[in-house]
Amino acid sequence: MNDALLGKHLIYTYDSGWQYELYVKNATTIDYRIHSGPVGGRWVKDQPVHSARLRSGAGTLSWTEPTGTSVALAVDLAHRELHGVIFFPRWVWQDPAQTVCFQNDHLDRMTALRDAGPAYPIEVVDETARITFVDQRDPDDDGVIDRAPGELPDGYADRTR
Repeated sequence: MNDALLGKHLIYTYDSGWQYELYVKNATTIDYRIHSGPVGGRWVKDQPVHSARLRSGAGTLSWTEPTGTSVALAVDLAHRELHGVIFFPRWVWQDPAQTVCFQNDHLDRMTALRDAGPAYPIEVVDETARITFVDQRDPDDDGVIDRAPGELPDGYADRTR
């Protein structure tokens, strides 16, 4: 695990306007919320993640979701930039609303939809994002990402720090 990312709570906005929130819960796990974009409203806890250090203050996070979606992020805290590549299976890209939920309560449904497909062709979204909010939290804090984006106070995702 990249120690620079451990415990970091980030809100970032891609050039497309899609807004995401991520908490590096521990060395092998993240929690995240999606505030806008095709799968806005989706949130996930305890997603297994792979991490590597690039340099001081920068690292990578990558994972594959039960939906079959894979994500690779390069996070540069020093410059408050992030580069993300999301690999959406065809079924997600064709009807993203099917994944907008608290995924943890619907794992069987997500894997069934993934298995039914179609998985290919993959839709690749490759973008840069600006990190607008960074907070340091203790590891394994289940209170960081604990509710759906729509249940947050007005202006929550617009905070900067």
